[in-house]
Amino acid sequence: MCENALLPFTFTRPVADIRVGILTIREKWEKYLGYTTTTITEEYLSEKYPMVEMEENVIINASFLPNQVLAEMVRNLEENQAIFYDDEVIAFYAKEGQEVDFESYDVVEYNDECIRIEHTWDIFQKNDVAIREDFDLLTEDRFSQPIPKSVNVIAPENIFVEEGAKLEFVTLNASTGPIYIGKNAEIMEGSVIRGPFALCEEAQVKLATKIYGATTVGPHCRVGGEVNNSVLFAYSNKGHDGFLGNSVLGEWCNIGADSNNSNLKNNYEEVKLWSYESERFEKTGLQFCGLMMGDHSICGINTMFNTGTVVGVSTNIFGSGFPRNFVPSFSWGGATGFATYITKKAFDTAKIVMSRRHVDFTEEDAKILEHIFEETKKYRNEA
Repeated sequence: MCENALLPFTFTRPVADIRVGILTIREKWEKYLGYTTTTITEEYLSEKYPMVEMEENVIINASFLPNQVLAEMVRNLEENQAIFYDDEVIAFYAKEGQEVDFESYDVVEYNDECIRIEHTWDIFQKNDVAIREDFDLLTEDRFSQPIPKSVNVIAPENIFVEEGAKLEFVTLNASTGPIYIGKNAEIMEGSVIRGPFALCEEAQVKLATKIYGATTVGPHCRVGGEVNNSVLFAYSNKGHDGFLGNSVLGEWCNIGADSNNSNLKNNYEEVKLWSYESERFEKTGLQFCGLMMGDHSICGINTMFNTGTVVGVSTNIFGSGFPRNFVPSFSWGGATGFATYITKKAFDTAKIVMSRRHVDFTEEDAKILEHIFEETKKYRNEA
């Protein structure tokens, strides 16, 4: 699979570190397999996400999400064997330094159903089933913390509360899907939430928030207002009133107060999204599709995003009117036009934002963003 299909999210991370459901794809595989994994990725990402090659390796296509059957097949792989789903390889056995020629491999066919993340919109589109599978994986043979008596609950058997989570005077409806509340997470009073829903570790739902499934609020994120079928990876904020629907936010994003995205065209036609593969707008096959925002991107108050908007990495969007449907990485401006957001300013902001969560902006992070800045010049008409 071409990683370009998952840009802008794979500008800053391997496919394996995309969050869908409760866990990232890597965390799912490690949970099923029972051991840690490393990543083959783009060279500029390899310092932060190194590949540790052993004498014998099992290489997994991270666009495939694991299940019990697949994990067992991967564990049982032997030399010169590869698992295929139709014409796509899921996993294969390789020795250090070996040139891989699948024509010489014994092919093991996998024919059951599986979840695959092939496009950015798959992240929210397949989040429902991914939450359900992760919920079963994480809660099997475990007991939830008690749900406080002040909580208005429907189908409490489908709710799991981790240690340290705080919630009082909220409404949880898990009849439509499971609700997972992570360690030390908080749901403030007056919030109304429908499953399937995942609130990950240290994340927070603000006062009187309305959330529809299937939504994931990643670790250390903050959400408020109205959210529908969206995924926030980690450390991102949409803390105020405004609507976010059928959308994906990477890490370190911030959505200003009263900002909204459209997730349905006025004429109800199929939504098109900017494609980094074809470098033009391509059909998604979806009637509902909102905002795709890469890491370190922010927007000011009252920002309005059109249906099917793609925002790159390290952008700063502000002002009245609708910005265009594709905002390149390191852009500064809004509907009236964009200038280049120079790396020094972007890095200074990233350092401040990350330090507020006690996370360092490292040399590795700077090198990755500098590479993205150069690689995306052509979209800012700088080439």
